[in-house]
Formats: sequence, C-alpha cells, structure tokens
Amino acid sequence: MDAQSRGRAENIDPADQWVLNPNTGEYELRLSTSAAQSPVPGPRRPDPRGGSGSAPRRREDRTTDGTRETGRTRGGEVPPPRSARRRGTEPEQPQGRRNRRPVKKKGKAKKILAWTAGGTALVVIAVGTAGYLYLKHLEGNVTTTDVGSAAKDGFSKDDAFNILIIGTDKRTGKGNAGYGDANSIGHADTNILLHVSKDRTNATALSIPRDLVVDVPDCQTIQPDGSEKVIPGSRQVRFNESLGQEGRDPGCTMRTVKEVTGITPDHFVMVDFNAVKTLTTAVGGVNVCLAHAVNDKDSHLKLPAGPSKVEGEQALAFVRTRHSWGNAGDLDRIKVQQQFMASLMRKMTSGDTLTNPSKLLDLAEAATKALTVDKGIGKVSTLKDVALEMKKVPPKNISFVTVPVLDNPADGRFHKTVIVNPNAAPPVFDAIENDVSFTDVKKKEKAAKDAQAARLKGSRSAASDVRVRVMNGGAQAGSAQDTLQWLQNDVGVTKSENAGNAPAELAKTTLEYAPDQASQARELAHLMGLSGSALKPGKSVTNTQGLPAMTLTLGKDFKGAGVSLTAPKKAPKVDGRTTANEVKCAG
Repeated sequence: MDAQSRGRAENIDPADQWVLNPNTGEYELRLSTSAAQSPVPGPRRPDPRGGSGSAPRRREDRTTDGTRETGRTRGGEVPPPRSARRRGTEPEQPQGRRNRRPVKKKGKAKKILAWTAGGTALVVIAVGTAGYLYLKHLEGNVTTTDVGSAAKDGFSKDDAFNILIIGTDKRTGKGNAGYGDANSIGHADTNILLHVSKDRTNATALSIPRDLVVDVPDCQTIQPDGSEKVIPGSRQVRFNESLGQEGRDPGCTMRTVKEVTGITPDHFVMVDFNAVKTLTTAVGGVNVCLAHAVNDKDSHLKLPAGPSKVEGEQALAFVRTRHSWGNAGDLDRIKVQQQFMASLMRKMTSGDTLTNPSKLLDLAEAATKALTVDKGIGKVSTLKDVALEMKKVPPKNISFVTVPVLDNPADGRFHKTVIVNPNAAPPVFDAIENDVSFTDVKKKEKAAKDAQAARLKGSRSAASDVRVRVMNGGAQAGSAQDTLQWLQNDVGVTKSENAGNAPAELAKTTLEYAPDQASQARELAHLMGLSGSALKPGKSVTNTQGLPAMTLTLGKDFKGAGVSLTAPKKAPKVDGRTTANEVKCAG
C-alpha cells in the first residue's frame, strides 16, 4: 500500500503526513510516529531569525474543550498527538495536522485562512512591484507618434473599434539595407484596416493595396518641436504615398483610409521589417504552406513545396516575395500576407505560446520594441486591453478581404496601378462601417437573411408598377443615369426615367410621393434601402408618358446605384475571402 492510500485508509489526510525536517531543509513523509522518514525535495523554509537553517515550527491547536496544545518539531521529532477528550469518550487517535472532525475544522480553517491571506499579500506585493517595474520597462520599448485628431484619445472595451495596421518598407535595422531602396523614408507598403465588432463575435481585416490610386487629403501633422504643419494633399497618387512622402505621418494614412472607404480608423499600429523578424522568432516560427517550391532571387526565399516553418530573415523573405505568386503582382502577394498573418495569429494564441512563460516574455519584448502606435494606445496596459478584446473573437470569424479593385485604365496595357471598383467596393465598406459580419455568426441572423431574400423575390412583380423620375441633387456626376439603369435592368422598375439635375442640392436622398402613391413609395424604399426619413409625403409629378410619378432625388449621401442607404443586414460576397482558421498553401 502506498503512502497516499495508507493515509486514506486511516482517515488521515495525506497532505498532513509531510513535515519539514529543519536539519535537511526538506519535506519528509511521516507514516506514523515510529515510521522511518523518507526525504522528499521541497521548499526550504527561511529562518525568521536570519540563520541559514530552518526555524522550528510552532504548533498550536485547540482541543474540543477550548484549551490549547503547543509543541515544536525539532530534528525530525514528532509532537505529541492531539489529546482532545470528550466526557465519557476515549481519547481520539492522532489525526495529523488537520482533523476531519467538524469541531476541529473551525479553528484550523481560521489558521489556514490567516496564513493564506498573509502569503497572498506578500505574493501580490512582490509580483505587483516586479510587474510594475516590468510594465514600465515595456512601455519604454513602445514608440508613440502624436497624430492629433486623426486618432482617438483612448480605447473603449465596450465599442467596436478600427485599428489601421501599417507595414512600412523602411530599411532601418541590422541587415535591412541589403533589401534595396536603402534610403526609403518608409512608405505605407502593407496596409490592413482591422475592424473588431462591438459584440466581439467577429472581425474583418481589410487589405488596402499599396498601388491603389487615391486622393490623399491635406494632413495636419505634429512636428518634433510640438508645432503643427499642414502637409498639402495629392491627387491621383498611390496609396503608399500617404505615409513618408512630403513628411506625412501615420495620421495622414488614417485620413486617407477615411477618404477612400468612408471608415474612420480609431488607432494605428505601425511595424517595419524588423518586426516581422523579431515577432516570428519570439513565437518559435510561423507555419506556412507552399503549393510549389520557391527559389526567389529577389527576396532570397527558398522553400520546398508543402508545409514549412519560417522565422527571422526567412519570414521576412516570405512576406516580401512577390514574383513567385500568381501573376507576380502585389494583389497576389496580399493573399499570401493574409495567410501568413492568420498563421501568426494562430501561433500567438496557441497553447504552445500561452503556456510558455519564456515565449510570452520574448513576445512581450519583441512586440513592444517592434511597434509604433498613436498616443491613445501608447500604454502597455492599453495595448494589453486591445489584445484581450481581439482574443475574444473566434478565428473562424476573423475574415480577411481585400478592397475590390479594377485595373487602372490610365496605365494602358501595363497595369501598374489599380482603382477602387465603384460597384463592388462600396458594399464592402458599408458592411464594415455598420459592423456587419462577413461570416454567419448566429443562426437567427441567417434565418432573417433568408426571410429578407424571400421578400425581395416576391416584390419584383410589384416593382413593375412603380413609376418614378430620378434626379441628381448633389450625388456624383452620372448617378441618376446609373440608378436608372440599375432600376430598370436589375430590380424591374421599368417605369422609371432620368429627369436630370435637381433645382438645388440636397444633403440627403429623398423620395417624394402623393398620398395615393404610398404603396409604391414603400416598395421603392424597400428595393433601394431607403430609410423612413427619406420618404417625403407631398405631390406627384407627370412623367413623359403623361402618368403621375414619384420623384427620387439623389442627395450627397448617395453611395452608388444599388447601394443601400440604410445599414446592411448582410455582408456582400467578396472574391478571395478567407478566415483566420483556414490553412492554405501559397502558390
């Protein structure tokens, strides 16, 4: 019978059979008062008097009649057993340091509670002090940039949030000058707008191509001496010029994102070449997969087909490689970078990392040294809050998408740059802006979507009865004609016509109708996604057929033909969308 089973057989708590031998500084197993003691490694108890040995342990227990018994354990001697007697009963047998009888538990529990409370206090003080010092050390690692009003002052754990992740092509750091363009000022080479939903059920990582042609707005920057300087904007330039060029800071890139997508970034996180190397090394490498072997002379990436693990210089080569994927363009590299980020996310949140203190410390050091952030999230405690909120999102509901684009016609046949797809991109932007998931996160939401689809299908027959004249009252040029074509060809509103420009510009789109046209107004509002506030009871007009018709005036809020003006219920389908839990092979 082993010691544990022996103790249970005699109704003795096995934990009470281990006592400290002050001569050896080790805990020893005491099976009985006469049994030999077997040394077992254990923590040495410090002598409160300052000596190198262990202090004698004073024992003090209450008996059932309220008296106390005291004794000392010296040189392995066992103190006398408790002699708690009850009137008319035989003495109790030795029970060890703890006794199972209820009458004994009360006093013992108080002693254990007192020791635990005191010990916990010491631990909290010790860890708290060390933790505070380490926290200040980590905060010293983080670089912050004041981007003024472009970023929020703080971080809220109760709201949806948007963080712009900027990867620069700056070559500073050991060994990075050899990658070419050694004097790069650090353009916005890789850009991901990460949206985390309010309920933390989903997130969307929207990649913005560096070669996307955009208008960079005027940008107010904070100079090193604290003064403010406005950097003039640029029209029809590559997105990557929103950072570095003309002295633009990350706040300029944030403002450019809002200009292009309509989505306001709350904060930014900027990393350079070194970040990829140090972060991947800190987690012990990132798993990747290749559809074919690669030996890229430009990036120096050399990997076999199938799964591999990359870190450090090799990881940087992997994310920089462009000519070995697809059509050797930046859009194909974006797909590979998304796969890499998903794998890095999985590795950082894996049990292998989270249960390894050494890896966690390395990761904390690497991450804080690699990041440049805005002042709103510049404290390590705030960065921790951001990370914990992101960790709540299941990987299967983290979607990676890319801004839908078209080849830039101005490039001719060379296709060096791209432009925003005017039809496919706005629904993507709207879904993110309105916190709509690109994954089905709830069954009841799916049921609602199915019901909505059924209603739309049934309403197409009623659309043929709708008569409306479309006018442009402040929308982009050509919007009235685009809307007319969409109404007639896509949703069946054949009795519609273009009435040109409105007499005055309107901030909001309106639909004016006569009382007897109320049903038609509701039908058109349903098809177009107009809110109730857009409906304007009034009078009808006469169309070219001599029949009464409603007037649809497209205001400045108009987003494009077929784009709903109310919050979307369903995110659009996006080519190439992936999720963070998917393992794919680059090729």
